[in-house]
Amino acid sequence: MTFVNPLLLAGTLLVAVPIVLHLIMRRKPRHLEFPALRFVQKRHESNQRRLRLRHLLLLLLRAGAIALLAIALARPSMKLSGVLGSQESPVAAALVFDTSPRMEYRHENRTRLEAAQQLGLWLLSQFPQQSQGAVLDTQLGPGAFQVDRGAALQRIERLETVANSQPLTGAMGEALRLLGQSELACKEIYVFSDLARAAWPTDSAGRLQSRIAEMPGASVYLVDVGVKEPTDFALGDVRLSGQVLSNRSPLRVRTELSCTGPGKTRTVELYLLDSDGEPQKRSQESVTLESHRAEQVEFGIGSMEVGTHQGYVRIVGQDSLACDDTRFFTVEVKPAWRVLIAAGKPAQTYALFLTQALAPEMFRRTGQARFDCRIVTLDELAGETLESYAAVCLLDPMPLEPPVWRKLADFASDGHGVAIFLGRNAQPVDSFNRPGALELLPGKLVRQARSPEGDLHLAPGSSPHPILAPFGKAAGSIPWDDFPVYRYWQLGKLADGVNVVVPFTDGRPALLERPLGGGRVLPMTTPVSDRPNRKPWNLLPVGDAWPFVILTNQMMLYLVGSSDRQLNYHAGQTASVTLDEKARRRSYLLIAPEDMKFPLSADPKQNVLVITSTDRPGNYRIRAGGKDSGVDLGFSVNLAPEQTRLDRIADEDLAAIFGPAEYRVARNRNQIDRDISLGRVGRELFPILIILIAVILAAEHLLANRFYGER
Repeated sequence: MTFVNPLLLAGTLLVAVPIVLHLIMRRKPRHLEFPALRFVQKRHESNQRRLRLRHLLLLLLRAGAIALLAIALARPSMKLSGVLGSQESPVAAALVFDTSPRMEYRHENRTRLEAAQQLGLWLLSQFPQQSQGAVLDTQLGPGAFQVDRGAALQRIERLETVANSQPLTGAMGEALRLLGQSELACKEIYVFSDLARAAWPTDSAGRLQSRIAEMPGASVYLVDVGVKEPTDFALGDVRLSGQVLSNRSPLRVRTELSCTGPGKTRTVELYLLDSDGEPQKRSQESVTLESHRAEQVEFGIGSMEVGTHQGYVRIVGQDSLACDDTRFFTVEVKPAWRVLIAAGKPAQTYALFLTQALAPEMFRRTGQARFDCRIVTLDELAGETLESYAAVCLLDPMPLEPPVWRKLADFASDGHGVAIFLGRNAQPVDSFNRPGALELLPGKLVRQARSPEGDLHLAPGSSPHPILAPFGKAAGSIPWDDFPVYRYWQLGKLADGVNVVVPFTDGRPALLERPLGGGRVLPMTTPVSDRPNRKPWNLLPVGDAWPFVILTNQMMLYLVGSSDRQLNYHAGQTASVTLDEKARRRSYLLIAPEDMKFPLSADPKQNVLVITSTDRPGNYRIRAGGKDSGVDLGFSVNLAPEQTRLDRIADEDLAAIFGPAEYRVARNRNQIDRDISLGRVGRELFPILIILIAVILAAEHLLANRFYGER
């Protein structure tokens, strides 16, 4: 037990007052001379013993009331566990501020970060002398104790939101590590947060509980600066039909408009930047939202000129959180990719299914096909100049001469793509197991596997490979069993670096990927060129074969380097921009949002520019040389959606994050002061003592009136 005002305990000496008064005011016997009153003497002795007991009881009540009053004024506190301290003992304190973008939410003309700063500055001034203070935020990096209180004040005043904020559980772990270095007995952590669910991931709860358990004397205080019922409209991630497009393909821009709080009708606009960087409005959509619901918003833009195009989607109007009202995007438009398809005779027949999937007849006539397919026979392949093509496809190839295999390997090594669909013409097997062919194939061909019952089919599963990205959420509902595979090639030991993209239902590889130099090879162990009336190896391209169309298009986009190119990033991610080897420069200029400019130097050994300064959302541009003949590239950066989600964590979920660890939640100065008192010196007994004093005084009053009122 400790006392806030121990000097007032001297008031317990006043218990001597009622004792002295009782001794002074004690009744003295009066001498009356009545010769015939012996019985009165006996009665007197009996009453005297009873009066002594009553006087003693009143004395104890009055002395107890005075003693308890003195003790109550000294404000005793009791702490049953932890480190016992006092309000004036120095502490090692870590102040952790949530600096995620959602802390820019404005309420009562203050952002949540400004509210946290005001409470933090006040709290820092309340710490006892000789205390150690550390101010941390949710930006990645180690923390440190400030040299003095003035430095800590400046650190709080200069806090700003960061685009790639880490969870508070990680920041608290760093604070606990820092407090472990202090020799002070009393250790405290203050976390200033809006208690948004996104800041408290459950997957890191175990690590946080372990760190707190390693420091049992530390007190944890959560200072809630959030709004209990926030209101906000927000845009989700921008989803593009492709980050690298053909100039014959339209651009589809999709996003999600969500509502936190009461619903309302909002308008979303799409802007594209012109050659001078000025925004031009291209489309808009009005969406009516219900409370706490989300709706999809989609825009379509026709074919665009070759080059890098940037734009943004925004919500019209203002709300309490502006940073989630705009999303930026970048697309790169290229000429239609030339694809060379080599097949056996008759080549047009063999290539029918694949060419119709890549460049449908209707699209070719209207000039909308993104692939420009040229069909040749396998015999003509040796005389073709491959440099003008983005990819080469071999349909059910027969044995090729070593120079042809060498030519294809060099083509892939130079950064291009080769697809090989193995079928019935891969005879004799030994000709495909020679060194020249094995430079492209994933392994040696062993035998033909058969499944005449038709119970074998492709089984992509949930692979994260870019080729399978369009199947994503619908992976479990795609009717692959409607397209059985009756025969395929079994392979021996796979070469180093080979990756299985799509297996069959029996676990054998169906589609594989083999990196080769700067390019890649996609071998498939069953063909896509058989006709149904020739005892086909599979039924992939027939019937309602939309999975086949998507799969082959994704394969070609991956081979030409479209599906794996990334031009849109979340804040904090490292951006990688591919350079054209024919137009490389020694230095480049990076133009960041708010017209900030930085010089960049290219690594002569690499064909990419690496940019790590992506902490500002917006459109980034990379330029070198003149406007007409120079380099003009770009990429975009957006906030991750979880950085702006305002839905608050439930009390039971927060309790699950901390587990057995004790913590206290406060929302204003009075609650913070109360919690600090409980944490440092325990629970105050003042209210209990005052109630007890009132009970004692009431009992004393009743007894005194009864005893002294008797005749």
